Amino acid sequence: MASDSRNNKILLDLVQQPGNNLCADCAAPEPDWASYTLGVFVCLNCSGMHRNLFTVSKVKSIQLDYWEDSLVQFMKERGNSAARAIFEKCVPAFYYRPQHHDCIVLKEQWIRAKYERREFTGEKNDFLQNYTLDLFESTLWKKGRDNKQYLRRIFLLSQKDFTLRYFTKEDSKVAKAVISMKDLNAHFQPEKIGHAHGLQISYLEDERTRNLFVYHENGQVIVSFFNAIRATRLAYLLKKHPTLRHTDLIPQITTHCLMEGYMEKTGPTQREPFKKRWFTLCSVTRKLLYFKSPLDATDLGAVFIGSHEHGYSVSESSGRCTRSGRWRCGITLETPSRQFVFMCEQEQERRQWMEAFRKVILQPMTPEDYANEATLRRGK
Repeated sequence: MASDSRNNKILLDLVQQPGNNLCADCAAPEPDWASYTLGVFVCLNCSGMHRNLFTVSKVKSIQLDYWEDSLVQFMKERGNSAARAIFEKCVPAFYYRPQHHDCIVLKEQWIRAKYERREFTGEKNDFLQNYTLDLFESTLWKKGRDNKQYLRRIFLLSQKDFTLRYFTKEDSKVAKAVISMKDLNAHFQPEKIGHAHGLQISYLEDERTRNLFVYHENGQVIVSFFNAIRATRLAYLLKKHPTLRHTDLIPQITTHCLMEGYMEKTGPTQREPFKKRWFTLCSVTRKLLYFKSPLDATDLGAVFIGSHEHGYSVSESSGRCTRSGRWRCGITLETPSRQFVFMCEQEQERRQWMEAFRKVILQPMTPEDYANEATLRRGK
């Protein structure tokens, strides 16, 4: 028992060291599990995924399980930093490294790619070479534009002309759509789409935001497609900004929305009835988009949100408007050209939206932001 206690104490000391104090796979703080075959400290969620790699990884709790002296010695010799030097030696700049808040399929495929398929050790180049090919093809299930039915579609990424095309049939000669990498974004939305592998692709079409919702039953296929999009996007950005470094461009490859959810919205005169709309706020584009429902193919409108120095502000409103609906937690968004009034269902939602709006307003404007603002104003 004394040996058990001593070994657990050694592990608790090890997990507090820099490098070990974050999960080796998702960077969650205070990992309390470890793979004693790989020598990495991981969080509870990632330990569950390691259990699925039973031929590669075996895990124990660093506090509750019995640890033999030899296993503790291996953990001392290895640790997260040394393991990362082995299993993440050749991770491409475009490849998405999941964080603890990301969806399961991203984290699971990252873990499998590192330890099971050993894609980044430098031993095998077959996996990574696929991302640098001129053409990358995937067959996915895509939601119809005007209905809820998902149909098989062939998607083709090109690093020659920086486009994403999709076809309705394998022998189709003409693409249903040709999408430029210029304004394309992709991020996983499993809850919204209703599938664990659901991916949302957004782009501009005639100055309106167009959404595609796709999935594949195989997690490796959909995550590979996502990273192929990122590879093509990075190639486009490098050509567009040849003087910028990879580190400057990586945050621009694909982005998460800052906030999403329902609010009620009134019209420009504020005498119109409030209507329930689905809103999406992106801090990178500084756009607040609104849709009739979460899975709409095209937005109903967009609001550019500039900085405080340029006349943009947000504040609470009373919510006592006679034409408002059931919701009473009001928000007023001031822009140089118009005042917008929104209603949230709950006070907590209002606080979250207010915080999100303020985060965007406090960001300094970039030259590209000024161009986007001018484009939106011309379209109105």
